[in-house]
Amino acid sequence: MATFIACGVLLAEAFIALYEPLTLVVTVPVTFAVVGLTASRRHGMPALSYYRAVVAWKLAARSETTSYRAVLLPHPYALDLPGVAASSTLIKAHDPTTGRDVGVVHNRATGCMTVSTLLAPGGSLMAPTGTVRGNLRTWASVLDAMSTEDQILGASVTIQITPGAGEALGDDIKARRDPHAPALARSVVSELVRTAPHATASVSPWMSVTVDPSATATASLDLGEQVAETLRVVDSLDLSGTGTDIIRRATDVDLRRLVRAAYDPDSFHARDEEIRELSWGECGPQAADDHFEEYAHDGAISVSWVLRAMPNRPIPYSTLLPLVSPGRFQRRVTLAYRVLDPREGERVLEREINSAANRATATAQVKGRARWSQKADYAKAEKAAAQAAAQAAGGAQVVDWTLMVTVTARSAEELPAARQEVERAVKATRSIRMRPAYGAEAAVFAAGLPVGYNPLVK
Repeated sequence: MATFIACGVLLAEAFIALYEPLTLVVTVPVTFAVVGLTASRRHGMPALSYYRAVVAWKLAARSETTSYRAVLLPHPYALDLPGVAASSTLIKAHDPTTGRDVGVVHNRATGCMTVSTLLAPGGSLMAPTGTVRGNLRTWASVLDAMSTEDQILGASVTIQITPGAGEALGDDIKARRDPHAPALARSVVSELVRTAPHATASVSPWMSVTVDPSATATASLDLGEQVAETLRVVDSLDLSGTGTDIIRRATDVDLRRLVRAAYDPDSFHARDEEIRELSWGECGPQAADDHFEEYAHDGAISVSWVLRAMPNRPIPYSTLLPLVSPGRFQRRVTLAYRVLDPREGERVLEREINSAANRATATAQVKGRARWSQKADYAKAEKAAAQAAAQAAGGAQVVDWTLMVTVTARSAEELPAARQEVERAVKATRSIRMRPAYGAEAAVFAAGLPVGYNPLVK
């Protein structure tokens, strides 16, 4: 966007110089300022985009649209979640294939529906390399199925790590211990409880798939048929063999708990009866303030980061391990996907190959001869683009994806420690570069929840 703005300013400057040359005294300094802001960087993004976000947020804060108070909203707006999730509503559906209830989030503005699947936490660090590669190939087949299914608009995988009390393991074993067990078994279990870490954590991964049920030859007539079509499309994705186990489709109670616990961490361990009594709007905050660098909500405060850049080299599958390791504060790590259809993916790869060739040609025309380092960069870019094209020809898909991290502290005093914890985890990855979600804290916070919002879905 910043590049297009700079090109527009330069084009306008050319027309001004042609028809009104005297006005160049005023327009030239403005042009230099805009081009300078476009070329310079601020917090890993073009300075022009950064300051544009600052101005937009200040205008929104002046109009008080960055503050949310549920008790002051009239009916029916008090029944909605805040921000980007305001158009969502929760539908309790019955899945005849499993005989269980399923929670479906319906976006009333777009007509899209989102179904979340609860996954079993697991790892691949101790698995053989061949098994991990097989899991990656299976996941690639899942992405391939998404690209050929027009109704699937996007998906996201979220891992939520909630720190728990240190006595959780001991209490669980105490309740399940058999007094008639052999003495050796009781001794081993007691030693395990004594030597286990005093801090425990609850890991809750889930996958959300956003579906457009109307993108079919036979458009659904009513809401019930749209829900049925959404469940059919989601069931067509087979996650077996991807390295994770499916627990079940998330029920309406599961979705209420995940959303409510994100805004109020104290309600994470609430009973199902208490969560079931909440309406969808009551799962959100009673009060929230979307600041430029943090998001305050119901006695807690959160900070989010978004992906800045990935390295131009292969990375190991354990790169994200520091981000998903338990810490002192509640954390959510979200990978959002939008799989491009095969034709759009081919166009993207063709643009990459043409861009590499055009950069080499432009450098040769301007400087007469490219330097050795530039030639090496161009050769590397052409090789990477050609490799991607070969993989696409073999069936691989082009994926638009991003990474988001949100950490929640109980008070403003704990916020610096929470920031430092995530920043250390990002540095420990040694590959991923992230930046704070300036001016978009509430939106990124909601993107990590099963509320039907995916920033990559248009």
